[in-house]
Amino acid sequence: MKYLAAALVAALSCPAFAQAPADSTAAPADTAFIFTDVISIPVTSVKDQNKSGTCWCFAGTSHLEDEILKNGGDSLDLSEMFTVRHCYADKAERYIRLYGQTNFTPGGSIMDVPYVWERYGAVPEEVYTGLQYGEDKHVHGELDAALSAYVKAVAAKPNKKISTAWRKGLNAILDAYLGEVPETFTYKGKTYTPKSYAESLGLKMDDYVPLTSFTHHPFYTSFAVEVPDNWLWEKSFNVPLDELEAAVDNALKEGYTVVWAADVSEGGFKWTDGVALMPKGKTEGDMNDTELSRWVKLSDRERQNDKYNFKAPVEEIEVSQELRQDMFDSQETTDDHGMVIVGTALDQKGNKYYKVKNSWDTNQIYDGYFYASMPYFRAKTMNILVNRKGLPKELAKKIK
Repeated sequence: MKYLAAALVAALSCPAFAQAPADSTAAPADTAFIFTDVISIPVTSVKDQNKSGTCWCFAGTSHLEDEILKNGGDSLDLSEMFTVRHCYADKAERYIRLYGQTNFTPGGSIMDVPYVWERYGAVPEEVYTGLQYGEDKHVHGELDAALSAYVKAVAAKPNKKISTAWRKGLNAILDAYLGEVPETFTYKGKTYTPKSYAESLGLKMDDYVPLTSFTHHPFYTSFAVEVPDNWLWEKSFNVPLDELEAAVDNALKEGYTVVWAADVSEGGFKWTDGVALMPKGKTEGDMNDTELSRWVKLSDRERQNDKYNFKAPVEEIEVSQELRQDMFDSQETTDDHGMVIVGTALDQKGNKYYKVKNSWDTNQIYDGYFYASMPYFRAKTMNILVNRKGLPKELAKKIK
């Protein structure tokens, strides 16, 4: 997986749309962008995945917290690590059953949180923090290395067969770092199991629909997006790009946030500046003599850097269905990070953006949010997860 540039130097690079920032020391950005929010849905607080490859869980959990808010419930802080722990265990089970011939990494997909919610339940953050190893924030390097080495050793079958002890060993590692999963717990005076607590929150996982848009599968059918960290091989419903964008717009209009899996390794993704663009860049035909004389002396790398050296709105590329597919097929667009789209905005030139909630803490120019342009969304989206009640009526009929 590619690393983010300057603003995220020393960060962990985490597979399956999960990149964590380094400890932030960035000063406010010198930016000339002026954003006016058009839609800004009430959401729960910005969290911090820190040095862990668990953005998929922070995004999915945030989305469900937002759904509870929309339904008139409390502003909750649900445990991400409860979900992460169950995914580690189930992922290991699948890895061993497939003779080690599949992916075992910290990453995940937009459907992993609903999967755990329905299968195992949920717990509040205060019941299960997953911080049992001497850290105040999530730092998973040692945990991930230990788990990876362990499952690879088991899959290698040094005893010529798989023992009955390997699950106990795996759970011992998980318990040591993340803590034992509670069978019951008391919260606000009531006793729950994880499943009964999830049921008390009133959400139905069947309401959440994953959508994508690629031409290597027929539109209006479902397929598993072919990326390594879609370890469950969950299917997304395939729609034309314009309809994917319309689905997000309609959901936001109806007050539903949207989980967004996307590539944030582009030069146009500027976390410190709080913006993500797909700049068109200048060509030699756009330049005057002075600019051209400078341009011809630049290296390819310097020209690439020049393209992304923007501090205000610039002209962006037009993203067609074909261009989007080319970027995916060439693996220029990668499965990189999970976030939540919480609204829309306009810049000072009237260009439309999605307002996005991230999980990299709040010490940033927009307190943990950024603005993604429509070309960026159209080019770099892998898939989305949306409440079916927020879909345009015609699309909802097609999905059935």
